[in-house]
Amino acid sequence: MSDSRRGGASGDLPMCSERKDRPALECTGPNEGPSSRRGFLATAGIAAVATALTGCGGTSVEEWLQQQFHRLSGDEVKSMLARLERAYAAKYPSAGITVGAEPPIPGVEFAYALDLSRCIGCRRCVYGCVKENNQSRDPQIHWIRVLQMDKQEGINVHHSTAYYNPETVPEPGHFYMPVQCHQCENPPCVKVCPVKATWQEEDGITVVDYNWCIGCRYCMAACPYGARHFNYAEPQIPQDEVNPKTHYLGNRPRPKGVVEKCTYCIQRTRNGRYPACVEACPTGTRKFGNLLDPNSEIRYIIENKRVYIFKEDLNTRPRFFYYFGV
Repeated sequence: MSDSRRGGASGDLPMCSERKDRPALECTGPNEGPSSRRGFLATAGIAAVATALTGCGGTSVEEWLQQQFHRLSGDEVKSMLARLERAYAAKYPSAGITVGAEPPIPGVEFAYALDLSRCIGCRRCVYGCVKENNQSRDPQIHWIRVLQMDKQEGINVHHSTAYYNPETVPEPGHFYMPVQCHQCENPPCVKVCPVKATWQEEDGITVVDYNWCIGCRYCMAACPYGARHFNYAEPQIPQDEVNPKTHYLGNRPRPKGVVEKCTYCIQRTRNGRYPACVEACPTGTRKFGNLLDPNSEIRYIIENKRVYIFKEDLNTRPRFFYYFGV
């Protein structure tokens, strides 16, 4: 059965408004349209749909009935999380996966800064991210790419390479520029999603509802940073490498056929911890904090360092800042 079953859940385009404390696009969830899945089921009949689901790769009636995350009541969220935990327990019986849905922290807008003068290209951030966020090992999916560049040329993405493999790093005459989701204030990926499976949260994190993603990859085409990744095959994670502490909108194991991305380790940062890549970095290259706190390290960097905004001309207004510490 085609995933176009979800395309009927179309509503009005998200309404965006400017914040008073800091200009930022805040998009509310869509309104439920008359052609939602629930409306369809009410018309077509539960029995007929249940029969059709037998050919949908194990899709349950509960999953089909589930509305978009914005519209779920507290009890519906609890029921959905319990259902996911049961499914993960069957697939990863020794992992003990729990699925949370912690909301944004009031008064917090997350932002990232990366010191280009310190990065040594070791890629520990890449694999720290893989371990934390349950990314597929086979085929490999990496949410962070580290680009090696020539010092004499400066920042030149077209002449960079992500496939360097010397015996030791950093290599003489080169510097390194990690690239990942920039958590844009004006995210083009959100605008193009036809089923509104991706949106921006109040804390600045752009998330994906993997239960709603139809895998059309429009968001991948729209993202100027190459930060979205498609699961062409069933993700493979060894039982003993599964991170059991997950978030519904973040690092829970994803199915085949959906697009996934960095969420600033939402399962960690909404619980007062740093992203895994920050902790994995051996040189202190990566900085993370609350953009709305005037006393935070991230604000000090933006206000006092030589800041470089990648592809600034596109007006995506990233919450990811490169800077030169020396």
